Amino acid sequence: MKNNIIIDCDPGIDDSLAIMLALSSKEINVVGITIVCGNTPVQLGFENAKKILKQMNRLDVPIYIGENEPLKKTYTDALDTHGADGLGESFLPDVCGYEQTKTAIEFMAETLKKIPCSVIAIGPLTNLAKLIAYDEGAFNQIEQLISMGGNYRSHGNCSPVAEYNYWEDPEAANIVYEHMTKIKKQIHMVGLDVTRKIVLTPNLLAYMNRLDANVGSFIQKITKFYFDFHWKQEHLIGCVINDPLAIAYCIDPSICAGFSAYTTVETKGITRGQTVVDAYRFYQQKPNAFVLTEVDHKKFFYLLFMKLFHKTKEELDILDTLMV
Repeated sequence: MKNNIIIDCDPGIDDSLAIMLALSSKEINVVGITIVCGNTPVQLGFENAKKILKQMNRLDVPIYIGENEPLKKTYTDALDTHGADGLGESFLPDVCGYEQTKTAIEFMAETLKKIPCSVIAIGPLTNLAKLIAYDEGAFNQIEQLISMGGNYRSHGNCSPVAEYNYWEDPEAANIVYEHMTKIKKQIHMVGLDVTRKIVLTPNLLAYMNRLDANVGSFIQKITKFYFDFHWKQEHLIGCVINDPLAIAYCIDPSICAGFSAYTTVETKGITRGQTVVDAYRFYQQKPNAFVLTEVDHKKFFYLLFMKLFHKTKEELDILDTLMV
């Protein structure tokens, strides 16, 4: 049976790869995509989502526009990382139409009360915090909440201690985590401790082009800027693709391992956006998060290649030699 999911995102290069993976996986039924401001302003994120759906021949999937600013702080995009168009300055043709009459929050509230559904949030948690305020009962119906965000022992990527999605709207992240405490559930935190190990390298990209020139060239087009950014910033030959790991974890949780802990998000000062993971139970609070700390990156890339290129593991005969 397929797992119904809503993808809450801010496309974004790696968001786009995550959407591609989700739409290529028979285990997942994407019932809708909701857009939040983050990597890109919300309207640009909407336009980018349409471009990805067109590439995947899946314009049947509805897209809903969500919040265009964080709850309290001034909005700061990440176009320096993702390019002026949010898709690596590939400047793909616009896709007209497909505007919805409902907002992202209205769509989530209606859908979550109607069908069993999980949410994979790969952007700031602003839409979800707004959903709690709008219809707490609907939020409580989320079967599984997976969030690409936060960090435990890894350093941050937009401050010494904070990951971008939570740094961008720490109040929203804190509301969601504290609400999970209230309803005695756990958010699955796919943070930088595991996503930093998911590096798309030139060799892997070249193999993608060999397997399918259409898919491979599209990925190459949207990731070139990302490759250049990572080299300038980190002297990394390749690019970290955070968001697809959240989708892969939904498909196959055995890719990652972690532990349960009470977790909160700092909202003030120089540590704004930091996830404080109480691994040693100082606060004596029940866990509200399952914090991922380990990932089998080879298992991830096999899954990614098998889904995107519709290959068996045996057919990907050289993939293992391309991963370090």
